[in-house]
Amino acid sequence: MKTAFVLPVLSFAISTSVFADVTLPSVLSPGMVLQRDKPVPVWGQAAAGEKIKVTFAGQTRETSASAEGKWLVRLDPLAANATGQTLTVQGNNKIELADVLIGEVWLGSGQSNMEWPVSQSENGAAAVAAARFPQIRLFQVPKVVNLDPQPTCDASWKVCSPENAAGFSAVLYFMGAELHRELGVPVGLINSSWGGTRIEPWTPVEGFAMVPSQQELSRAVRANVPGTSEYATSMGGWVGSVEQWTRDSRARLEQGQALTPVPQRPGAPPQGAVGMYNAMIHPLVPFAIRGAVWYQGESNLGEGQGYLERKKALIGGWRKVWNQGDFPFYTVQLAPFNYGNQPREQARQNTALPEIQEAQNDTLTQIPNTGVAVINDIGNFSDIHPANKLDVGRRLSLIALVKDYGRANLVYSGPVFAGATPENGKLRLKFTSTGSGLASRDGKPLREFEVAGPDGKFLPAEAVVEGSDVLVSSAAVPAPTQVRHAWNQIPEANLINKEGLPASAFRTR
Repeated sequence: MKTAFVLPVLSFAISTSVFADVTLPSVLSPGMVLQRDKPVPVWGQAAAGEKIKVTFAGQTRETSASAEGKWLVRLDPLAANATGQTLTVQGNNKIELADVLIGEVWLGSGQSNMEWPVSQSENGAAAVAAARFPQIRLFQVPKVVNLDPQPTCDASWKVCSPENAAGFSAVLYFMGAELHRELGVPVGLINSSWGGTRIEPWTPVEGFAMVPSQQELSRAVRANVPGTSEYATSMGGWVGSVEQWTRDSRARLEQGQALTPVPQRPGAPPQGAVGMYNAMIHPLVPFAIRGAVWYQGESNLGEGQGYLERKKALIGGWRKVWNQGDFPFYTVQLAPFNYGNQPREQARQNTALPEIQEAQNDTLTQIPNTGVAVINDIGNFSDIHPANKLDVGRRLSLIALVKDYGRANLVYSGPVFAGATPENGKLRLKFTSTGSGLASRDGKPLREFEVAGPDGKFLPAEAVVEGSDVLVSSAAVPAPTQVRHAWNQIPEANLINKEGLPASAFRTR
């Protein structure tokens, strides 16, 4: 799977708002899973003023299409149900959606590690053969970009079978399969991902506007979104300059003079920001979901805390357009990888990876209802696509089981750094999420710890577990004041809790 992203030609087709018959977006189709215990939106398009009646599970809702041909109703929350039912939409025509289940729905998005299929994961052939779950349904959004928000996409719900699961997101599938086993209810999985993509094109216009630090980008995005005042101003000014250039050029030609360069069109944000949101996320809105999973960041590497600000825009924007409250938003942390195929010592001096891991972790304290699955123990220094997607999915399911499904007895996180205190020439490190205790993953002395004194020069340190703490020290640093852990792009860290979940990269700040 390629990680390089090439922006395709944008489609400028505009959907008509006038329909002879009622239509539904493809995410509302036979075989779907509806989210339990939440209001369920049902929506579509029809002729202006057309009367619409929706019937499902003993409920009936009626409305009329707006002047723009849009309509929406909401069903009351529904209990889980593994027996297929029929949802009926009656307008000038009648649509019957058969085999509709009620359970848990999760959306997965990001770049190639979220896109990576079951068939190419570790033990992929066995995983594909075992993917026989008629109560798990899969919805794969095709890879498209568009300057205009799209009402639907070319996709349909499929029953989880070896044939359908083979090309589906491995991370999302393994997470969903675990939730299905644990909860005993139907699970709907929606994958909308694209290798090599940055975070910006997945973010709606509304998201950038919500984050103070992103106002410059917000203006740049709006200047490239048709229908906004910024677009009219930006493109109007450019068109005017082109018209003036044309007039001047005709005069120069008549005088036998050389032409000046054509005025450049205003530049677009990275990868044509909002293009993927418009074509790959907007067609899903406002389908009821439990939450979302995000596995991306490789293409934004080097931005550090800037990535956190981008995530605030993404998460806030999705939550705003969905209008379903602060639904869960869980992130897969990037795994160790030798970006740039650098010599070992150079790679160990490169801090771009832990800096973005730090930004991913900071969502936990700066954005409500978030979680992070740490995977620095299952990476591959020579492969940006770790093959072990099973454990990634399981760790995501642990977060969800505890935070969303009341399994308080489970440990869902590895040790989380909580602070450092000087103590007799050493630093005592405190942690939360220690589970039943701290340990070394391989039974060897703890690795990848460094300390620094007032001069800020970090040197390797010894680290030992003492109760629920870790004591770090270095003979070369008699009075350490700072510590960092796994602070390079190819760390071989081994600090875990006894439940087997690893500690992330961290540093004193």
